[in-house]
Amino acid sequence: MTPTALPPISLSPSVVVFDYGEVISREPSEADRAALLARAGVPADEFWGAYWAHREGLDRGTTSIARYWQAVAHDTGATWGSLDVHELWAIDHRSWLSVDPGTLAVLHALVDGGTRIALLSNAGADFSGWLRHGSFAPLFDRVFVSGELELVKPEVAIYEHVIGALAIEPAQLLFVDNRSENVEGARAVGGDGHVFTDAPALERWLRSLA
Repeated sequence: MTPTALPPISLSPSVVVFDYGEVISREPSEADRAALLARAGVPADEFWGAYWAHREGLDRGTTSIARYWQAVAHDTGATWGSLDVHELWAIDHRSWLSVDPGTLAVLHALVDGGTRIALLSNAGADFSGWLRHGSFAPLFDRVFVSGELELVKPEVAIYEHVIGALAIEPAQLLFVDNRSENVEGARAVGGDGHVFTDAPALERWLRSLA
């Protein structure tokens, strides 16, 4: 079902900065997860533990895709060659390429209201093409990808970088993320934020500020 357009939301001079994963995108589906597990060929508990244990290096841009999957293989006892890694990367990458229509409607309402928005994602540099050139990309003033900055949320330095690049005061930063620790990181530098659960709750929070 096509979402209904929302009335504009005007919050200028504040800038609303959005996380990507599980805010603009939906979480990977059960089918996505099953496909990745099937290709990996290792037990689910071992795989997901290793998958997340090494993710920060990938998001920070200090661990290559190949080294990341080698680390996951080491932890799980898997033996993957280069061709296996290409397939695992592709399945994993595709699983994060989705959009939440409700969140997109909120983005458009903000832009229609003259509110500047930006994107800040903990993601490898391999996601930058999707984030910078996808159909939603023109909505954003700036796109910040942790893997290009070698900084990750919730480190103070990444929020300070965003504030500086957007040329705003800390109090003008409104940050939306599905992880509470990342929202607290924005608050720690003088901004405010909202822990994302769904688009209607996000809309209510934004309109309460307007």
